[in-house]
Parts: sequence; C-alpha cells; structure tokens
Amino acid sequence: MKVTVFGVGYVGLVQGAVLAEVGHEVVCVDVDANKVERLNQGVIPIYEPGLEVLVRENHSSGRLSFTTDPIMAVHHGDVQFIAVGTPPDEDGSADLKHVLAVANTIARAMERNVIIIDKSTVPVGTGDIVRAHVASVLAERGRTDLVFDVASNPEFLKEGSAVSDCMRPDRIIIGTSSKHTEEVMRELYAPFNRNHEKIIVMDVRSAELTKYAANCMLATKISFMNEMANLAERLGADIEMVRQGIGSDPRIGYHFIYAGVGYGGSCFPKDVQALIRTADHIGFDAALLKAVEARNEQQKRVLIDKICAHFAGDLAGKTFALWGLSFKPNTDDMREAPSRVLMEALWAAGARVQAFDPEARTEARRIYGRRDELSLCETKEAALQGADALIIVTEWQSFKAPDFELIKNQLSSPVIFDGRNLFDPVRMSKKGIRYYSIGR
Repeated sequence: MKVTVFGVGYVGLVQGAVLAEVGHEVVCVDVDANKVERLNQGVIPIYEPGLEVLVRENHSSGRLSFTTDPIMAVHHGDVQFIAVGTPPDEDGSADLKHVLAVANTIARAMERNVIIIDKSTVPVGTGDIVRAHVASVLAERGRTDLVFDVASNPEFLKEGSAVSDCMRPDRIIIGTSSKHTEEVMRELYAPFNRNHEKIIVMDVRSAELTKYAANCMLATKISFMNEMANLAERLGADIEMVRQGIGSDPRIGYHFIYAGVGYGGSCFPKDVQALIRTADHIGFDAALLKAVEARNEQQKRVLIDKICAHFAGDLAGKTFALWGLSFKPNTDDMREAPSRVLMEALWAAGARVQAFDPEARTEARRIYGRRDELSLCETKEAALQGADALIIVTEWQSFKAPDFELIKNQLSSPVIFDGRNLFDPVRMSKKGIRYYSIGR
C-alpha cells in the first residue's frame, strides 16, 4: 500500500519506518528541509533504540523516502497520516494549527479519493474539524467529486521502546464509521495483526478520547504512588514495600507504580493539561486530573527540598553531581524532565551541576547553551569529581550497580539523593553513605 506521513517527528518517523519495514511504500514529508536532508543521508534526529537501522535499511531499499514536497507526497499516498505536533497553547489546550495546516495541504493537492488519518494526539472533535476544513477547501476548488474520509488512529508508543511497540502493538485503535476505511486500515495493519486480533474499531470521537484517557490513567498511577510515597515517608513506612504489596494484586499490577520525582516527556504533561482544558471548555471540573497535575509539579521539587534540608539551606558555592538528564531511560528527550526543575533550582540557589547522561547531553547543551553553572561530563565517574553530593534523577541501567567506594572517595561528603529508589537504604548505611530516597 502507498502511504504518506506528514511529520517526521517522533511518531511520524517511527510509524513510517515500521510500515516500510513490512513492505508498504512510505513517503514522509516535513517542512524542515535540514531534517529531511539529514534523514536522506541516514542521520536520525532523535535517539530511539533500533530506529536508526530501521530507517537506513528501508531508505536504502526504496520503501521509505523523505521529502519537503507536499504535493508529491499527497499524490503518492492512498492513506495520508497526519503526525505533526500538537503543542500546548497559551491556556494549555492542544494547538491544532499544524494539524489544520496539513489538512489544508492535502485538500488543496489531492486529485483522487484518499483517507486522512489523524495519528497526532488531538482533542475530541478534531476529526470533525479536519473533515469540515477539507470539505470546505474542496468546495472552494470545485472538486466536490473527490471523496475522502477522516479517521482517528492514535499512537501508543513509549519512548525508549517505540520501535518494539509499533512492530508488536498490544492494540490498534481505528476510529471510523466507514466500512471502506475500516477495510483499508485492516489491510494496512494486517502484518501486525496475525498473532491474535488487536484491532479495535470505534467511532472517531471515542478513539480520540481513548488516547487521552490512556495517558491520563498512567499519569494518575504515577501521581498516586508519589502521593503515597509522601505519606509513607511521614508515617515511617517504605513505599517500595507498599509497591510490592499492591503490585501483586492483578487488578493493580506493577506497571507505573514506582515512586519518584514525577513524570515528564512529550505526552503525559501535555495530554493531562489538554484534557483538563477540554473539560473546562464544556463546563466540567476535571478535579482528579487537576490533582494529578498538581501532585506531579510538586513532586519535581521533592529532591531539592531534601537537598536544602540536608545542607541547612546553604547551597551557594556547592557542586552537585547529577546522573540522568532525560525524563526516562533510553531516550534523549528532556521535555518537561524533572532534571530541568532540579538544576534550575540549584542554579537559583548558587550551586553548580556536573551532569552525565548516556544520551541527553547534546539536548541539554541545546536547551541551556554553555553556562558556567553546568558542566556536561563524558562519564558518570567524571561527574563525581569534586562534587559535594550525588543526585540521581533518571534510572539508566548503568546507574544501578555503581562503584560505591569510588563514589565515597570522589565526593567531598558521602551523600546520595536518589530520585528513583535504585538502592537499598540499609545497604547504603552499611557502606557509610548518607542516603536520601523517595517515600522511605
């Protein structure tokens, strides 16, 4: 099948590469000429395990191509994916300008019947807006003979395992009321649906809400556990024991119940906020979602509060080793990352940061530039040299079994502030390390 994907960001690039891998002919189009040129040279703009090989092999085979020519791209595809960003507007609602710009491009360039698929995370009702916009442009062109449909096909990719999630999805949501569109989408996704039935067909609005509901549920689990962690700390309980106790209940499970320093990334913060704004617009008070958001913002400051308490509020002139910049492991994404809140608070208090992250150092340099208060180190050991304390923000695998004797020798005082509960407090005490964690 011939497929067009508008947007070569995180979602569009992964989806396009995976569809090409199973044999579809995919053209990805983007307005960023530099990004397109680099992709055609095999340079991947994001870090995602397995993606670079997938893109290069399918580009070499001719099944995957990148262009800035939207007209060519529209003429190519039987299905047209809209996978552009929906950043927060000033009030926190999702900004649809990029989605509608693509819809306008498709409507002005299409010369045959097509199916337009919203892959971007969009508010409920966006499918209706896109449909009305395309119909209006076609009427303006005098091409009411052309037939199109607008479907919703939300993505459920986890950064760090996006290729695997896309190749082996646990569900494929298709929002459409058209039998023809359903048949085309089933053909498109047939290679991913062989083991057992994964396709769930529903109306467009339900599909749009499903995406938000999924992310908000996961965000709620995280904020709930962080709430429990704060209670556990004050009640003399251990949140790690509590986690094991409740995770063993199959109705709850072990996923997304780790206490920490809050969620970040491109999805959870934005989607929780967008659904709150959607509720506000229809006069509904989304009290639970507002509490989830508030707890998450407060949780990002938990470590800085512990640091200030330990040093009696005097952080000026101190240097902190920081392990982990990305909002989660296996990505270089620092959007809404807890590390940013922490570093900025330390800088405001007059401290310096020596940071290491296996993948996100370049992104940190892009965000913060070159500043005296931040040193980006090539190894986690280098970040320790001359530091007053170690702070752990991201649970990269390489942080889970460090050389504790080296840590003690390199730090001016043996103290660790662990935002991910990687170590056993009793073990740390026996090693002579002052250890602060979350909810313990």
